[in-house]
Amino acid sequence: MKKKTVQVAIGEGLDARGVALTVQTAGHYQAEIHLTDGIRRMNAKSLMGMMAMGIALGDEVTVETEGPDEDEAMESMVSFLEGK
Repeated sequence: MKKKTVQVAIGEGLDARGVALTVQTAGHYQAEIHLTDGIRRMNAKSLMGMMAMGIALGDEVTVETEGPDEDEAMESMVSFLEGK
């Protein structure tokens, strides 16, 4: 399992469009991908779960990946959330 804490630097945070793009990005990988905000831990492939988190611009979240392509999944998710 890989873990990394990042500061969200995309648009207005994970609004509806940001959540859809997050879920789409996570869906490219076989690895399990979760985002944790210190209170909740949600599957990054779940549209409803990600919407429920309400992650805003500047919030810190921990990305967790586990599975056969966890390194690639981690790199992609961190890059996306950091706005790169």
